[in-house]
Amino acid sequence: MANSYYAAAAQTASINWTAWLFGSLDAANFVSVDKPPISMMIMGLFGRIFGFSSWSMLLPHALAGIATVALVYLTVKRWYGARAGLIAGIVMAMTPAAALMFRFNNPDSFLTLFLTASAYTFLRSFEGKRPVLWLSLAGLFTGFAFNAKMLQGLLLLPIMTIIYISFARPKFTTRMWHLSVAGIVTIVSTFWWSILVWLTPAASRPWVGSTSDNSIWSLIFGYNGLEGCWVMVAVLEAGQAV
Repeated sequence: MANSYYAAAAQTASINWTAWLFGSLDAANFVSVDKPPISMMIMGLFGRIFGFSSWSMLLPHALAGIATVALVYLTVKRWYGARAGLIAGIVMAMTPAAALMFRFNNPDSFLTLFLTASAYTFLRSFEGKRPVLWLSLAGLFTGFAFNAKMLQGLLLLPIMTIIYISFARPKFTTRMWHLSVAGIVTIVSTFWWSILVWLTPAASRPWVGSTSDNSIWSLIFGYNGLEGCWVMVAVLEAGQAV
């Protein structure tokens, strides 16, 4: 069952719609998991369709891997040709970390898929055809990535913004207009679930897991934000000491 923590949430999401919406760890909706629910939502839907099992839980992650490889191929192909795209896709498929990630039930598989989709649609905006649409899709997928693993999903956002301002073909005011529209889409797709949790009375939803104050903002900026950064720094320092 891979990571039993997320497996329990996936099973719960397959039998209880409230748990599906809030990412509950248990069917009684006592506490949620420590990540946004999009990964649990997808696994829960597969569990409802096929019946919950290891196979139905891990299948969407494998499909995410296939889709990611395809998107890497298509992205590189558009700019450098089919041969380069094929090489890039093979490298992605054969990367050990990717091979492990797409056969496991952690949210990283969907995070990677959504970020790859965001990069693909972002690069399409430079082709001169419907740039606002492609930028908005990039923002939409960025929001999906956030709702897979929170702040890690936003890592590409400042890079894409700087690149579009610096190198896009339209004049500066038009570029800023394009980014403003895409920014609205990004904000909505990023924070819709967090605001839903924030506005839902505590008695009507599970406790926000891995927080001491039952606040979604503590989960975003604390446990999955600054606290996570400090833990990573401590791990790196410990590794260097060894």
